[in-house]
Amino acid sequence: MSRPSVPSVYALRALTLWFVASVLVAPGAQAQPALPKPAANTAPMLAALDAATTKYAEVAKQIWGFAEVGYMEEKSSALLQLELRNAGFSVKAGIAGEPTAFVAEYGSGKPVIAILGEFDALPGLSQDAVPERKPLKIGAPGHGCGHHLFGTASTASAIAIKQWMIANNVKGTLRMIGTPAEEGGSGKVYMVRDGVFNDVDAVIAWHPGDDNAATGERTMANITGKFRFHGTSSHAASAPERGRSALDGVEIMNVMTNYLREHVPDGTRIHYVVTNGGKAPNVVPDEAEVYYYVRHVDMNVVKDVWSRVVNAAKGAAIGTGTSYELQLIGSVYSLLPNETLLRIEQRALERVGGYTLSPEERVFAEKLQKSEAFIPVALEATQKIKPLVIGQAGSASTDVGDVSWTVPTVQLGAATWVPGTAAHSWQAVAAGGMSIGTKGMMVAAKTMALTAADLFVSPAALAEAKKEFDAKRGPNFKYETLIGNQKPQLDYRKGTSN
Repeated sequence: MSRPSVPSVYALRALTLWFVASVLVAPGAQAQPALPKPAANTAPMLAALDAATTKYAEVAKQIWGFAEVGYMEEKSSALLQLELRNAGFSVKAGIAGEPTAFVAEYGSGKPVIAILGEFDALPGLSQDAVPERKPLKIGAPGHGCGHHLFGTASTASAIAIKQWMIANNVKGTLRMIGTPAEEGGSGKVYMVRDGVFNDVDAVIAWHPGDDNAATGERTMANITGKFRFHGTSSHAASAPERGRSALDGVEIMNVMTNYLREHVPDGTRIHYVVTNGGKAPNVVPDEAEVYYYVRHVDMNVVKDVWSRVVNAAKGAAIGTGTSYELQLIGSVYSLLPNETLLRIEQRALERVGGYTLSPEERVFAEKLQKSEAFIPVALEATQKIKPLVIGQAGSASTDVGDVSWTVPTVQLGAATWVPGTAAHSWQAVAAGGMSIGTKGMMVAAKTMALTAADLFVSPAALAEAKKEFDAKRGPNFKYETLIGNQKPQLDYRKGTSN
């Protein structure tokens, strides 16, 4: 047997030290500071939310019916603003150059606790609240990610917290921040860039899903943009030699990008859709467009792969005799989990608990689970709270990620869909439009309210969350976004709202 090399010995020693250190600082280990004492007198707050369930179900159903896509959520945003004004919040709209963004505020001074609310729908997912495919309007948008529930639960939570603050003489500033265009428009990124979160001590958010869990996973960073190719039109039969097809540019770019998939790091995701391929087969298209996403947990990987996608566009333009321009739509960071806040939120979620499906809801769920592309999960999942897991890589992206690199942030998921439902599906729209969606929405509202109450009365917890936040970002971290100084791309969903 040969003698181990010196580097191998050092490597073994380093691995041993890493293992010991990881055990000592593992989640739940004794090194973790004790949870703060729960806020007092919160039972009336939860009771008030229960009493208002029917009201908030109606608000959510209205927004579900509006189904407005990113930066076009005029009625949805206005409805939530009205609820908050009627509850005594001051409201400022049109934040960060986004007409449908708003900040509703109550109180003054420190701490400043903010709750996020989204309300944009997805193109092409129109669906009735029934367990079989039935679009309300073919090709129209639908709430396939449950943001009608998101914004409503956040509004309900903010109103309940305000009432609790008044009843218990709790000082501080409470904000409900309405954030448009999460689905690809990077609405929160512009708000971060413009300083909306600069004085905030902690942010609380949630997201619809098919289980109940505090969100300890990292999401995927991404860059998104539209590549518009410009060519020369001509008669495709009598004078094809005079034409230069912009669609050829798009298709050649797509071919090169598809070959690129073999040579990118594991975990990379590349998606595209052709948004303009020309108008008629007998006319050489002089305009064509393709819309791209690149994702990975590591933003550095995203940047590298995106640069190669851009090179594919350049090569396609050269090879087809066309030109192209890039409209950068958005770019988001991965979510930075904050264990201090997550442990407080987990306690709140466990106190609230899940819910049981009624007989009628169970019939709906069982039928939905038999639909196409569905992976059934035990329906009892709605009753359970998943254990807290921190640091695993997730598969989705969110502009909450940029917020989480700016201020300590915590997020949870609640079972608003039938267990096993995929996000961005008609099945999610269906469940989100009936009582299953409402039940999960109220789990989220109550959990956020309890979490916020605990933070308002625990300066030590906020200080610990900030300490963890600073350590995870590192001493030299400086937030920068690839969107630069550009304005919000308010037209990015143009043509998808019919």
